[in-house]
Amino acid sequence: MNLVRRVGLTLFAPTLALIVALAISAIVILAIGESPLVALRELFNFGDSSASQIQAVTVILNRAIPLFLAGLAVSIGFRMGLFNIGVEGQYRLATIMAAWVGSAIVLPAPLHLLLIVVVAMAVGAIWAGIAGVLKVTRGVSEVISTIMLNFIAIGLASYLLTGPFRGTPEGSLTIATEDLPESGRLASLNGLLGQLGLAQPRTDLSGFLIPAIVVGVVVAVVVKRTRFGFDLRASGLNPAAATTSGVNAKGMVVKAMLISGGLAGLIGLPDLLGDTYHYGTEFTSGLGFLGIAVALLGRNNPLGIAFGALLFGFLDRAALSLQFAGIPSQVVTIIQGTIVLAVVIANEVARRIAIRQAERSGANLPTAGPPAGEQPATVAT
Repeated sequence: MNLVRRVGLTLFAPTLALIVALAISAIVILAIGESPLVALRELFNFGDSSASQIQAVTVILNRAIPLFLAGLAVSIGFRMGLFNIGVEGQYRLATIMAAWVGSAIVLPAPLHLLLIVVVAMAVGAIWAGIAGVLKVTRGVSEVISTIMLNFIAIGLASYLLTGPFRGTPEGSLTIATEDLPESGRLASLNGLLGQLGLAQPRTDLSGFLIPAIVVGVVVAVVVKRTRFGFDLRASGLNPAAATTSGVNAKGMVVKAMLISGGLAGLIGLPDLLGDTYHYGTEFTSGLGFLGIAVALLGRNNPLGIAFGALLFGFLDRAALSLQFAGIPSQVVTIIQGTIVLAVVIANEVARRIAIRQAERSGANLPTAGPPAGEQPATVAT
């Protein structure tokens, strides 16, 4: 299959999903008596001034960063043929542990930030690793175990927040851990925007944007350009064949879950290090489940996941604009849901097209035979 066909099949699924999602959303908007054209205009309404446009882009990027990390965490499991539904519990437990350790210890800024990151990744990896160990030792489906571990992690985080990790006094409106000291906070990128001659947004552009890009590049290189990545993909496609070729398929299951959980531990850090500086009852939830949708939309490719995260961030930002135009913000949820459903169907269609093209290519290949004038060799008896 040539390059054009491969690129076409790669873009086919997300493009078809977007078209179907927009069509269904337009029908819903018409059904409630509103204009789809007005909704479309509000989706792309970034304001008239450069300051409002930079503010809109900042909001989209801040929302996309944790979604990108969540998509990467889920995609590692997908590459291995594993369905890690436990990303939600993994990142929430990892974030509260990192917030507690970060507030209890004071170190120089670089070391303090590194410690918080290491704690978050370690907690996420250990929690996801439990499901991996259960799968290879007891044959427990990772779908079941990660769902159950989600409930345990969320309940444990709630207990820790209201109990030993509580940093707010009794009677306060919100419950949260102690705030991180200055050495455990990540500076925003607003100063960089100013150096580029751009208007300063009202919202701080998360400094975790740069680490997120680095993580995405590292994941892409490891999965596509290393022996470990090859073993990961081979074990996911055919564990029996991978084992025959010398790959420890069971070991790869545990490693994949550890890496997936480690990446999940990073999801809550953009808010923790650059916005709230604590973990509390108002901390953003649901990012782990949205990561599944982002990974599906991006077809487990880091670059595709980045575009998927930006799309979801774009849609989330538009919810408020739609409300001002008299259109229910739930339209955004409908669009996101139909995108997920459509991309699953479109991926299957693209897979079947690829299989048929491969079969046609194989059927058109010339069969090997003996050179002209020679007879086939016979086996001596």
